[in-house]
Amino acid sequence: MKSNQSKVLGMVLKGYPRISETFISNEIGLLEERGFSIHIFSMRNPRENFSHKSIKRIKAGVTYLPSTLFSSLHRFFLPNLRTYRKNPQAYRKALGMMCRSFMSNKKAASIKHVLQAGYLVDHLSDGGDVTHLHAHFAHSPTSVARYAALLGGLTFSFTGHAKDIYTQKADKVAKKLEQASFAVTCTNYNKRYLQELSPEGKPVHCVYHGIDLSLFSSRADRVQTKQPYRIMTVARMVEKKGLPTVLSALALLKQRGVRFEYVLVGSGDDKEKVCALIKKLGLEQYTTLTGTITHDQVLEHYRAADLFVLGCQVAANGDRDGIPNVLAEAMAMGVPVAATTVSGIPELVRNAESGLLVEPKNPAALADAMLKLLTDFELRARVIPEARKTVSRIFDNQPLSSKLAEIYEAEGLGPGQTQV
Repeated sequence: MKSNQSKVLGMVLKGYPRISETFISNEIGLLEERGFSIHIFSMRNPRENFSHKSIKRIKAGVTYLPSTLFSSLHRFFLPNLRTYRKNPQAYRKALGMMCRSFMSNKKAASIKHVLQAGYLVDHLSDGGDVTHLHAHFAHSPTSVARYAALLGGLTFSFTGHAKDIYTQKADKVAKKLEQASFAVTCTNYNKRYLQELSPEGKPVHCVYHGIDLSLFSSRADRVQTKQPYRIMTVARMVEKKGLPTVLSALALLKQRGVRFEYVLVGSGDDKEKVCALIKKLGLEQYTTLTGTITHDQVLEHYRAADLFVLGCQVAANGDRDGIPNVLAEAMAMGVPVAATTVSGIPELVRNAESGLLVEPKNPAALADAMLKLLTDFELRARVIPEARKTVSRIFDNQPLSSKLAEIYEAEGLGPGQTQV
């Protein structure tokens, strides 16, 4: 390695920028503020035609890897040939790992990941003196980082979030943990699971995503409410978000004569199913679907809301949330939250203290919790300030980014640390 050169942290991301992953762009921006040099390796081009303001402050360069297998073979060929020639033994070992993965899952993505890694290693000069790769999400980004670390003689680590941990076979996650320098995850619930899989002594750190508290302020008149109540959800339209539970709970409130206006922010693979259920439950006149919108627009909806609700659950394939940042955002805005006990949510929302929690897939219980938070002013008067205090205490991204920086620095990856 070169001497007297500042180390560069390579971030392997599935896509950059992504509207649904502000926590990653916030993390990168805060690390840069602390003096870290970062280069992003994105496995695909951005799919949205706009991005959040937080992206503009990021200085990191970006290398976009070819994102498709067959149509990008011509782009993969020469970079992988050069990578092979530099270290044929490592490349053959990577191919062996890839073959075992392919035989296990029969997915062409296994082939693509090793080719993306070869391309990445060939283009490391674009990222300066990258000596360590950190992948966000334990599935495909970590697969690419693991192959690239082997091919390029680097170390790697990863952050596990939710779907990426629980929808993979446990032995695959365990193997990645074994080969990584360390792992980070966003809930203590996840940490316990990863530690059960991890080889003895392998560091697994819990660092919450956190939010920028300066963006969120609570109205002074949040306690008192009146009909029609303004209820909102921010969620991707996928199974783990439990939107059928939320909609069924709203239908129960409608049956009880409760008047409300419901705003659902987000989109996703289950959009048609969600729209069909809204129609079936007779909620069309009560519901506004915004689709994917900017964060500033989401803030406007928070300011108008009387209640925030999520029905998170464990999906059939094992997918589940960690701690949805939107819960922390609502709490920071002074919007009482009704949610479920899934995964790490109770680490942020303490039942009857900073919100109300019910078991997943229980519309009746969720409807009761929603109505209580809308009508019990004494409860709202307790919950609203306590929720803000909780977020300030454990979910402020400034101290959390310092904690993350300390983890990297302990690995010799901090600003000012040099290659030897």
